[in-house]
Amino acid sequence: MANIDQLRTGQPIPTTRSNQTKVGSTSSDAPSTAAAAAASSPRVKNDAVSLSAQGKAVGQIHQQLAAEPSFDSAKVAEIKQAIADGSYKVDADKLASNMTKFEDELRGI
Repeated sequence: MANIDQLRTGQPIPTTRSNQTKVGSTSSDAPSTAAAAAASSPRVKNDAVSLSAQGKAVGQIHQQLAAEPSFDSAKVAEIKQAIADGSYKVDADKLASNMTKFEDELRGI
């Protein structure tokens, strides 16, 4: 594993990755000598990723939220019906208060 001091000083960082040539590549696409030596080495390491318990929990929460609807369709239908039959009333004070809160939140960003 590379040391952070090697990155700061510009020293070359040794790697164990091998470059694999593409199918149908020409001789000009051949891997470098160091990469070819690494590819022929019997000890080629594979990259691996593992998630912490918190990372897995976040992934599960994300999947659960993605599966739920983003709005209450019954409430939307109720409001549409109230608008259609003329019974929907707007509380101007509540609307103004919510607009002011929203503007205050935007200023805090």
